[in-house]
Amino acid sequence: MSAQPASPTKQPPSLWARILDSDILASFLRSKVTMVAAVIVLALFIGAFFSPWIAPTNPFDPATVFLSDANIPPAWQQGGDPKFILGTDDQGRDLYSAILYGLRVSLIVGLLGVALAATIGITLGLLAGYLGGRVDSLIMRIADVQLTFPAILIALLIDGVVRGIFKHANREDTALYVLVISIGLSFWVQYARTIRGSTLVERNKDYVQAARLVGLPAPLIMLRHVLPNVIGPVLVILTINLALAVITEATLSFLGVGLPPTQPSLGTLISIGNRYLFSGDWWIVTFPGVTLAILVLAVNLLGDWLRDALNPRLR
Repeated sequence: MSAQPASPTKQPPSLWARILDSDILASFLRSKVTMVAAVIVLALFIGAFFSPWIAPTNPFDPATVFLSDANIPPAWQQGGDPKFILGTDDQGRDLYSAILYGLRVSLIVGLLGVALAATIGITLGLLAGYLGGRVDSLIMRIADVQLTFPAILIALLIDGVVRGIFKHANREDTALYVLVISIGLSFWVQYARTIRGSTLVERNKDYVQAARLVGLPAPLIMLRHVLPNVIGPVLVILTINLALAVITEATLSFLGVGLPPTQPSLGTLISIGNRYLFSGDWWIVTFPGVTLAILVLAVNLLGDWLRDALNPRLR
């Protein structure tokens, strides 16, 4: 009898094939609101980070800014200039260009602040949940105390400490770091509590016990085995906290604790425009405010979808 030819082994699906066949992608394509929000967020990110090539002028360059162009209304209004589609602010900066550059500053502050908060919160949450005992109690009591201090007070405290330590430092050089540290120290508690709760469940499972029996050190077990299994809820918090971080930056800049007027963020532009709102120059505050509202709404919609998509009870 002739030997039967061996059947070809089935190749595992590629990463792209698994993505196309995933429930998350199917959930995304079913939600028209989520798709619109994703397109808006993508467009805002592209406009922000490619602003040097998209914006007509550079609002940071004194050679392109003239005080004689100050407070020009939008191009479609009487007295408007076609060169300035959305008008100009009190310093003669093109508002469209200032919004693009300001959006980039706000997103950089938000992303760095959220990254700092996630790093602190995930590290402390893993330590509290895995080690337990006094370490857990100490970290959670610190978290409880931190919750009593809002981001504004933390920013004022950090700003005062930085001014006291670096007395001769220029505020323009330290404002960005103050904002990032303030946001990071304000938001880390959510990550720590979420990771701690999941780690308390995971640390008693068989795969963790097996890793201990093999003799792996605790840091390696937490990073290699526990963290990948508890990181899911953090992705949702990251998305939602990005919107909150941008709002916090705008609030602090509006109150004068954030970036100075020479570094236009969305909060700084809103703060400047608020002074001219009742004089009839409504566009200076309206367009940055609308941009901030659209960004926050779109990011929140993506966060709500991601929370539902990663929830196994809703599948």
